[in-house]
Amino acid sequence: MATDNSFSPFNPASGDWEAYASRFTFLLEAKGVTDEEDAKKRAIFFSVCGEETFEIARALLAPEDVATVPYKTIMEQLKGHFSPQPSVVARRNAFYAKRQAPGETITGFVTSLRQAARFCNFSELENMLRDRLVGGLKDERLQRRLCAKKDLTFQVALEEALATEAAERLTQEARPSQPSQPRVHHEDLTDDSGSNREEVHRVQQRTQAAHTPQLPRREGGNCASCGESHERRTCRFRNAECRQCRKLGHIARVCRARPTRRQASDDQSKSPRSRGPTHQGNSTELTDFQVYQLPHPNVEKIYVEVQIEGTPCRMELDTGSTLSIISARTLRKLCPTGGPKLRPAPFTLRDFQKRKVPTMGVGTFRVQYRGRMRQLDLLVVKGPYISLLGLSWFGPLGLAVTGVNHTSLQVDVDAICKEFPGVFDGKLGQYTGPPIALQLDPAVRPVRLKARRVPFALKPRIDEELDRLVEQGVLEPVPNAPWETPIVTPVKPNGSVRICADYKCTINKALTAHAYPVPVVSHVLATLAGTKIFGKLDLAQAYQQLPVDEATAEAQTIVTHRGAFRVKRLQFGVSVAPGIFQNLMDSLLKGIPGVTPFFDDVLIAGPTPEEFEDRLRTVLHRFQTAGLKVKREKCLLGVPQVDFLGFMVDAEGVHPTGDKVRAICDAPAPKNKTELQAFLGLLNFYHSFLPHKAAVAEPLHRLLDKRAPWVWGQRQEAAFQAVKDLLVSNSVLAHFDERLPVVLACDASPYGIGAVLGHQLPDGREVPVAYFSQTLNATERNYSQIDKEGLAIVKGVKKFHDFLYGRPFTVVTDHKPLLGLFAPEKQTPKVLSPRVLRWSIFLASYQYALIHRPGKAMGHADALSRLPLPETGPDPAPGAASRPPHSGTRSCTPFQER
Repeated sequence: MATDNSFSPFNPASGDWEAYASRFTFLLEAKGVTDEEDAKKRAIFFSVCGEETFEIARALLAPEDVATVPYKTIMEQLKGHFSPQPSVVARRNAFYAKRQAPGETITGFVTSLRQAARFCNFSELENMLRDRLVGGLKDERLQRRLCAKKDLTFQVALEEALATEAAERLTQEARPSQPSQPRVHHEDLTDDSGSNREEVHRVQQRTQAAHTPQLPRREGGNCASCGESHERRTCRFRNAECRQCRKLGHIARVCRARPTRRQASDDQSKSPRSRGPTHQGNSTELTDFQVYQLPHPNVEKIYVEVQIEGTPCRMELDTGSTLSIISARTLRKLCPTGGPKLRPAPFTLRDFQKRKVPTMGVGTFRVQYRGRMRQLDLLVVKGPYISLLGLSWFGPLGLAVTGVNHTSLQVDVDAICKEFPGVFDGKLGQYTGPPIALQLDPAVRPVRLKARRVPFALKPRIDEELDRLVEQGVLEPVPNAPWETPIVTPVKPNGSVRICADYKCTINKALTAHAYPVPVVSHVLATLAGTKIFGKLDLAQAYQQLPVDEATAEAQTIVTHRGAFRVKRLQFGVSVAPGIFQNLMDSLLKGIPGVTPFFDDVLIAGPTPEEFEDRLRTVLHRFQTAGLKVKREKCLLGVPQVDFLGFMVDAEGVHPTGDKVRAICDAPAPKNKTELQAFLGLLNFYHSFLPHKAAVAEPLHRLLDKRAPWVWGQRQEAAFQAVKDLLVSNSVLAHFDERLPVVLACDASPYGIGAVLGHQLPDGREVPVAYFSQTLNATERNYSQIDKEGLAIVKGVKKFHDFLYGRPFTVVTDHKPLLGLFAPEKQTPKVLSPRVLRWSIFLASYQYALIHRPGKAMGHADALSRLPLPETGPDPAPGAASRPPHSGTRSCTPFQER
């Protein structure tokens, strides 16, 4: 009887889910579990499926507890995740494209055909198998012979193909000049001094043939370009350059100018760089193989994970060997019950010291890689040897070598994206997991606010937008609802309108806080050690890809001049949305190394292009299975460095971008006493952190004496630069700490704006983390003072978005009227200028408190606004559809961004 211990966990990366589920059904039968014992079936499954599969199940079933979900539902969700069913057309197209791979046996080819035909719904399966078997054969002579037969059936075609294959194998074994074992190229890898630089795994043929000179033999029908048994016109070496004579059309092992064995041996004995016999492509007798292994510490090896007899095995790719080799110890781990029967090896293996390497034999094993299942020969040796994947497996498993003596560092991003068209189609995604359910405090009475008046000129455009959202499935008309939230309708630069809901006065007051934490930046960056290639995915309309349940849709109901509409997707502005979305992304992408989600941004990093591509494919596969979409134009993939969370990440590590202190380092020198007073106000604000500031700034203070003339010379310039150095030194500038309260102080002058991001220490002092300043352009200088102060807040928040989004922070201003416009606890005023309305929508995506502080206590931000830097970014005011790159937490937020 099977036991839990004998049932291996499922491997999500390369396992066959349907086969695993079938095996588990047999396990339940062996244990005597009946269909009525649902809880017992669920418990046994989660006990044996493995940690990674369990976490995937939790993510697919969230927010429901897996302990309460029926066993049938669990298996259906996992089947949809691991074995998404393509259409019959796609399956048939894949069946018609099947061809016998190089090195693949007839039995293996027929097995792959039967597997491909399982879900094609063919009415005449035997006829389809016959047609594809004949059409996909690599032996053209056999193919023509079968096509000439009348009334050919699948069984007859299979028997003749097997008989032909067996006869060909026996003929090759009996033919001494055509050894059945693959030939292997051997290259000398010594440096200029003649010493060994590296000995990688390779297999070298030797022969005891006569030393008489002879030309390469070619049997009738053999290819003149490579010596194999196929037509020359189909040979991949037809246009190859020979390494021996440098002529085109053949390779060295069939070259007529190739030295004889005696000449080669003499050349090697005379050469100080030679090390053992070279490969003879035309050997006439196969007796010895040599295995060399002397690892070089600076060589980066390439590994792949295949499944041998259903068990994962990590193997090193070796293009210098045609044999695939594992040790007896590894075989016992892969096949604890014995495995396939081994045949005696028809050759002898020797190591680089010419000592005999004992072999156990050659066996035919079931090998799977990326969905390809093949029956392949594998050599088993005794001793501590690593597992090698040789050239004989490349064709059957779909592996390819794209260059000679060249390692590509490029990532074929476009090809990968084309593999997942559903992720990049530009449509609104729809998460396939359980709908989102918001938890409302039952003690809070529902709030129904009346619809706001709509200008006559905007009604047609608002109606058009409502109709489009209804067609997309985001909105649904309803007579009424317990909760009704009014909308605001800012106009986009193209003339269309954006429909936004003002949830701050309705459901946000009743929502139960979500406990899922914001990711710690330092923890996120710590996972990138050893990576060299990076990418960043951006989810399109992230929150709106998540459907909500009926109760949540009613709670999110909006009220318009056309009545009420239920909102069937999670909305920006719902205060708990960031935690819900981060929780879902962490669960969905858990277990993928080098992949870090941060709200709607997903960072992907890998040490090699191959591993980066594998991780990217895994992420896109999970997105496609989950129904999520990505905005292709905002993605950055396969690059050596990427800007993430305010840091520059590359192969050397994590570096600050320099933007945090640019406002100070590049600040222009004051031109009058007013500007100098503002700059020294910044110095005085942080006086407690600068014990020697009085001595350093003394020449500047003297300029402020009542009767002192304004003279800016070398002494004043040197003091100015020294003060700037103090302000950006470690004694002042602090590292961002998620545990401390975050404060953003913003101020505006007639010609500039400034902001300081800082922490409030336990003793009440504020320490800066980063600075920002910018000169107002000609349009912005015409703003009213309240608009300038609002612009300072908007640009400050936008500048430090990576530090502020998803966590509470305090915005400090010295302009008290802003509290009536942007205070999060107040309803958005019914009458606002389009510019301020857009800013209100932008700030609604953040969880902040707005407080007033007198101007005399705002010296740090005031100084930056009076010594601003030139504008370097876009203007988020007139004409700009300002929304943070991530979705938000407070109130008025757009239903869709186009």
